[in-house]
Amino acid sequence: MALTGLDIYKLLPKTNCGDCGVPTCLAFAMKVASKQAAVDECPHVSEDARNELGAASAPPQKLVTIGSGDGKLQIGNETVMFRHDEKFHHKPGIAVMVEDTEDIDVKAEKIAALHFERIGEEIFVDTVAVNCSSGEGASLKEAAQALHDKLGLPLILIAEEATALCEAAGELAELRPLIWQRGGPGDALIELAAEKKLPLVVEGTLEECDSAAQKAKDAGVEDMVLCPGEVGPAEGLEFLTCARRAAINKTHRPLGYPVMVCAWAGDPAQQSLEACHYVAKYAGIVLLSVDSPEYILPVLTMRQSIYIDPQVPVQVEPKLYDVNEPDDKSPLLVTTNFSLTYYSVLSEVESSRVPTRILAVDTEGTSVLTAWAADKFGAEQVSEALEKTGAFEALEEPYRRPVIPGLVAVISGELEEESGSSVLVGPKEASGLPNYLKNEWKKLILFQDSA
Repeated sequence: MALTGLDIYKLLPKTNCGDCGVPTCLAFAMKVASKQAAVDECPHVSEDARNELGAASAPPQKLVTIGSGDGKLQIGNETVMFRHDEKFHHKPGIAVMVEDTEDIDVKAEKIAALHFERIGEEIFVDTVAVNCSSGEGASLKEAAQALHDKLGLPLILIAEEATALCEAAGELAELRPLIWQRGGPGDALIELAAEKKLPLVVEGTLEECDSAAQKAKDAGVEDMVLCPGEVGPAEGLEFLTCARRAAINKTHRPLGYPVMVCAWAGDPAQQSLEACHYVAKYAGIVLLSVDSPEYILPVLTMRQSIYIDPQVPVQVEPKLYDVNEPDDKSPLLVTTNFSLTYYSVLSEVESSRVPTRILAVDTEGTSVLTAWAADKFGAEQVSEALEKTGAFEALEEPYRRPVIPGLVAVISGELEEESGSSVLVGPKEASGLPNYLKNEWKKLILFQDSA
């Protein structure tokens, strides 16, 4: 029977020290009861209490760490089936497959190039899987070591036979690779994973994974990743969903581990679509063989979109941004600090090549009309932002005329009173900015100045 928050609270020190990151012991007990924290996160809990709570207080899905140091990958530890119930916590690893017989320098260069910036966040491939196609443990170890030296990414070591895998993984144990014996794991690999404290892949059907995971746990393996093997998208989705439900809804411990799935399609576009499908449906690691930006970027974009906290708007820092090296006669555009709004404006300004300043007003990450309707993007807020950032100080007097979005033209009169400056009304959509900046803005400045 699951323990309640009060049951757990009775076994805690009740000091309210906050060392666990939660203000009070009662609040921490409630987090443990809801499977959002482990009792071990309390540094002062007694050994007797720890033993008594045991697995009953553990999160339904184990947190598994692959790799070491700053570049380590943490997956699992999820507590909900649906993102809107709370949020998803740990992004899945996106792994590119490398054969140990390939040119490692060329492959590493391609993987390093799979690094992009989107709405102010860097997104990139964060895991490398090395397959022992040579059949030799020394070759697998050499290729994996070379890739880690060049990229610094967590490793997944794959082999058909345990002998080659044990040889390579034993020598690379300090890098904490995830080890995967196809169709396994066998007894030798389980023994190695337990001895070296390495994360282990358990492959098969749900029933096979259930049995094998329990066997590995009894042998001393702590961290595991489940894998359905070489299956299609429908079977992969079924495995992911059933494993997640068993762990979270039924607290079935043998399936309480993250899942790795592979996009097996031969066509690169189809493989990319399959990977996106898995990212959206609970995968802990998604493995692909493609390494071209046009196929990897959609997968990274899907991951970024799914793992953004739905309760927190994506926003940029509210401040004055210089674009295309503006001077004292450059336009001053005003917008909100909602990321999608700001980057839409930024991309259009950059494409226009017109030196411009963009003032991102703090609207708590809401768009123009939403912020205006909530009284967060009115004359008062814009005027305060102009003053706080000193936006007018870098401009000559005739050019101290902020350009507001056409959607909120209604605030122009009040803003002129608040700021003591003339206000220009720009286009309603960001797509109209290049034409406005190149052909209309200067005419409006000259017209108002002559008037």
